[in-house]
Amino acid sequence: MDLQSNFRMMARYNQRINANLLRVCRQLSDEQLNQDAHAFFPSVLDHWNHIMFGDLIMLQRLAANHVAGLDESSLDGMPISRAINDTFAPSLDEFMPLRVKLDVIILSMVEHLTEDVTSKPFTYTNTEGKSLTKFVGEYCQHLFNHQTHHRGQLTCLLSQLGLDYGCMDLPIVVPEGGAV
Repeated sequence: MDLQSNFRMMARYNQRINANLLRVCRQLSDEQLNQDAHAFFPSVLDHWNHIMFGDLIMLQRLAANHVAGLDESSLDGMPISRAINDTFAPSLDEFMPLRVKLDVIILSMVEHLTEDVTSKPFTYTNTEGKSLTKFVGEYCQHLFNHQTHHRGQLTCLLSQLGLDYGCMDLPIVVPEGGAV
C-alpha cells in the first residue's frame, strides 16, 4: 500500500469512528456528557473538544504553510484552535456538525498527500511558542495518532457509563482499506 492510500484509510477510519462514537454519545444526557469523570480531560464532551483542538490546530498549521491542498480558506466556518482546553461547542448538538465538517476537510486533505508532499519539511510554532520543523507525512501521522489516543480515553469513559461502542478494529471499520 502506498503512503497516500494509508492516509486515505486513516481518514476514513477517523470519519467513521467519530460518527459511530457520536451516535453512541447521543444516548447520554447533557449531565452525563459534562460530568467530571476524573479522566485526562474532565468530561466526555471535554474529550471531544480536545480531539477537535488537535485536528484544528494541526490543520491550521498546514493551511498557514499552504500544504496538502490547504490554505486559509480551507477552514472557513470552523473555529480557531488556540489552547488544549478550548471548548468549541458546549453541547453535542452544536459539536456534531463541526465534527462532520472537519472530517470532510481531513478526507479532502489526504487526497493531496502524495509522496512528494509528505517528504517535504515545513516549519510551524507549537502551543508553547517553540518553532519546529517536521516532514509533512510525519506530522500528518501525528494528527491521526492524536485522534486515536484520545478516542481511546473517550471509549474508556463510555465503557464506564455502560455504553457499547462496538468494534473499532481498522480492518472492520474500513474493509476497503485505502482503495479509491
